[in-house]
Amino acid sequence: QASQEELKAAYRRLCMLYHPDKHRDPELKSQAERLFNLVHQAYEVLSDPQTRAIYDIYGRRGLEMEGWEVVERKRTAAEIREEFERLQREREERRLQQRTNPKGTISVGIDATDLFDRYDEEYEDVPGSSFPQIEINKMHISQSIEAPLTSTDTAILSGNLSTQNGNGGGSINLALRRVTSAKGWGELEFGAGDLHGPLFGLKIFRNLTPRCFITTNCALQFSSRGIRPGLTTVLARNLDKNTMGYLQWRWGIQSAMNTSIVRDTKTSHFTVAMQLGIPHSFMMVSYQHKFQDEDQTRVKGSLKVGFFGTIVEYGAERKISRHSVLGATVSVGVPQGVSLKIKLNRASQTYFFPVHLTDQLLPSAVFYATVGPLVIYFAMHRLVIKPYLRAQKERELEKQRESTASDILQKKQEAEAAVRLMQESVRRIIEAEEARMGLIVVNAWYGKFVNDNSRKNEKVKVIDVTVPLQCLVKDSKLILTEASKAGLPGFYDPCVGEEKSLKVLYQFRGVLHQVMSADNEALRIPKQ
Repeated sequence: QASQEELKAAYRRLCMLYHPDKHRDPELKSQAERLFNLVHQAYEVLSDPQTRAIYDIYGRRGLEMEGWEVVERKRTAAEIREEFERLQREREERRLQQRTNPKGTISVGIDATDLFDRYDEEYEDVPGSSFPQIEINKMHISQSIEAPLTSTDTAILSGNLSTQNGNGGGSINLALRRVTSAKGWGELEFGAGDLHGPLFGLKIFRNLTPRCFITTNCALQFSSRGIRPGLTTVLARNLDKNTMGYLQWRWGIQSAMNTSIVRDTKTSHFTVAMQLGIPHSFMMVSYQHKFQDEDQTRVKGSLKVGFFGTIVEYGAERKISRHSVLGATVSVGVPQGVSLKIKLNRASQTYFFPVHLTDQLLPSAVFYATVGPLVIYFAMHRLVIKPYLRAQKERELEKQRESTASDILQKKQEAEAAVRLMQESVRRIIEAEEARMGLIVVNAWYGKFVNDNSRKNEKVKVIDVTVPLQCLVKDSKLILTEASKAGLPGFYDPCVGEEKSLKVLYQFRGVLHQVMSADNEALRIPKQ
C-alpha cells in the first residue's frame, strides 16, 4: 500500500547508500553496483502502476514472462486484477472437477462387561475362564464421495455396512445436489439395501432472511410392509452473533418435536435442547470449554434426562498432530450402565470405539474409565507422539533448509555486503543522533531466541543487525511495518521455517531501553 512519494523517498535513501561512486575500495564498489542495480530494478517495477499490479499478483514470475503473456500491456491495474480473479475462478472450477471430498466413518463396538460384571459360577468348567472375555459385538462402516458435475451440480455416492451380534446389512445411496441460487439448494436421493427396499428422498435448503433458514427433508421408504413416508423440517435463526436457535418437527416412524439453542464462542460451546416424541422424550444440557492452546484442548460435559433414563457424560479431546484429533468420553447412565467412547478424527475420516464396561453403576468402572485413558494418553504422548512430531518437524525443516540453501546463501552475502556499505552512513547517523541525544541502537539481534527452560536444549540462531537498524533511523525514530524483517536491507533469514523475533537494546535521551517484537509485528521506537 506504499504511496509513490514513499517509494521515491525509499529509493533515494537506498541509492545514496549503495551508489558505486561513493565507494573507492574495488571490492566494496562491485558489491555496491550489484545492490544498486537490485534497488533500481525494484523501483522500475514498483513505480509503474501496470508492472506493480502484475508483481503484486503474480510475483517475479509474472514479470519474467516473455511477450507479456500474462495480460495485455495497455490494461490498467484494476483490469489486471480483474483478469487475475477470472483466472483464479477458472482454476477453482478445474480443482472442483478433480475434488471427490471423501468422508468415512468406522465404528467398532466392544463389549467389555466381563471385566466388571463377571459371574464366576458360569465359568467353573470353561477352559481359560480365568481371563475376562472381551468381544466385538457390533461394527459400522460408512463412506461417501462427491463428484462435481458442473459448478452448481454435484453427485454424492455413499454406502454403509452394519452388523450387530452376527446380524447386519448394508445400503447404497446416490444423491444429486443442485445449487439453485445464493439462497438455496435442492437434493434428490435414491437408495437401496438388503434390509430395506428402495428409498426416494427430497431435501430442500432455503435462506428465508440473512439470519434465518429452513431445511425440509421428505422420504419414501419401500419395504415388504408397505410404504413408510417420513418428513423432517428444521427452522433455524441467528439469535445473536454467536447463538443459533433451532425448531425441528419430525413425522414418520419416530415422530418428534425438538427445540434447541446452541451458543458457540471462541472459548465455549453451550447447548440446551428439549424433545417431545414417540418413543423418546428428553431434556439435554451440554457445555464444552475450549482452551486457547496450540493443541486445541477441549473439555466437555452433558446431562440428558428422559423417559429412557438419565445419562451423564464427560470427556475431553485434543489435537495430537496437524490433521488428527483424539477424544474420549465417559458415559454413566441408568439403566445404560458405564461406557467409554474413544474417537479419532483423521482429516475427513472418523474412527469410533464405544466400549461398554458394565450394565450397573459401579464406582470401579467409572474410576477406570476416567483414569485409564488419561494415563495411557499422557504416557503415549510423552513416549511416542511428542518424539515423533519433533522428529517430523526436524525433517521438514531440514528439507526446507536444503531447498532454500542456495537462495539463503545469496541473501546472506547480499546482507553482509549491505552492512559493509552502510558503515559510513551509520557513523554519520550516530554522530547526528548523539548531538541531539536522540535514538542510538546499542545492540540488535534477529532470529530464534530461547528463553523458556523447557527449550533449553534448542540452539539459539541469531544474527547481529545493529548496523542495519541504525541505518533505518530517521529523525530519532525507527519505524518497521507489519512484514517479515528478513527482507530489510542488511537482514537475512538465519533459521528458515522457525519462529523469529527482533531484540533491540537502544538509547534515547541518554536512557537505555530494551524491546522485543515478533517477526511480522510492526515496531515503532522510541516507545511512548
